[in-house]
Amino acid sequence: MATVYAIGSNGSGQLGIGHKEDVSVPKQVLFDEENIDPITLVQAGGNHTLLLTSESLYCAGDPSSGACGLTFGSKRSDTQFYKVRLSTEDSASSAPVAFCAASWEASIIVQKDHDGHATIVSSFGIGNKGELGLGELLFRTSKAQVIKGFPPQGLEVVDLAASVSHVVAVLSSGDVYGWGSGRKGQLGQPEGIIHVPRKITDPGFKVVRAVCGREFTYLLGEPESGKHAVLGSDKWSVQSAAPATAHDWKSVGASWGSIFVLDKNGKLISWGRDDHGQLSPPGLPSLSKIAIGSEHALGLTTDGDVLAWGWGEHGNCGPGTTNGDVKGKWNVIASSQYLPPGSRICTIGAGCATSWVCITP
Repeated sequence: MATVYAIGSNGSGQLGIGHKEDVSVPKQVLFDEENIDPITLVQAGGNHTLLLTSESLYCAGDPSSGACGLTFGSKRSDTQFYKVRLSTEDSASSAPVAFCAASWEASIIVQKDHDGHATIVSSFGIGNKGELGLGELLFRTSKAQVIKGFPPQGLEVVDLAASVSHVVAVLSSGDVYGWGSGRKGQLGQPEGIIHVPRKITDPGFKVVRAVCGREFTYLLGEPESGKHAVLGSDKWSVQSAAPATAHDWKSVGASWGSIFVLDKNGKLISWGRDDHGQLSPPGLPSLSKIAIGSEHALGLTTDGDVLAWGWGEHGNCGPGTTNGDVKGKWNVIASSQYLPPGSRICTIGAGCATSWVCITP
């Protein structure tokens, strides 16, 4: 059983806290059922949020795009989280979700097949730039539509990422496929709108992880190899400022214009856009986890504090900002020392000006 708290942008009810006002002090997230399992992943679109547990996928926010799945008519409130209904057939909704990602107005999920392999890739919502991966003719659906023939036979998805208008899937072979807007080369060559999954030109190493910025894709090899690559636009110097290698990484993330790599020693390396203090502030303590939003970042310290910094004009970095920013420093938005005995912070998440903290007893 878990409790989730959220702060930040909430104009479409995407925090799931019962109203549509922005908040800068953590408020408890509401669900349509009791006894929620611990959240393992938070993914956010422009006006909707996906929360994934080991068993279920939940969504809150604007349902009009279809990115929250099939709605239940007037009974449904868009200011709390509901279990996503993928199809009118129960069997389609019952297959466990292994991965989820969100573009601005769409949701992409990977479910496990009967053998427990992550091979069923579906999408729902609006994809005017190919984000659904369902071909040129299908760009809006509230029913989850399976992307047929993907992944190739014998392979499964090992990572899934998306940003505003493109999606990337890493396969068990080390190959990477992408779809959506590839006009800046973020989906490899040739550039353009990609309507169905297309293999990204061989980056020269076996890829195990990917994250997406607004106009770029960041690919990583095994931590021991140190190999990594940035595809797409070099705006904010996300390519040219990248270190030569990324050895011993533990976790990675990308905002719309910055890249963050947490190493196994708890040190956070970052480069890219910093006009609102998005990059790692000096003196950052050792971190065990990171979560990167559209233009802000969260870090869970080894001592159990949740730190936030960057562009925080919607309250997503807590109440203490200067001209909407937390620049060159951080705010503590949650702390384990104030939790009941035995409780712990299990997951942190960050979205489009939203921040999330999951607590388990």
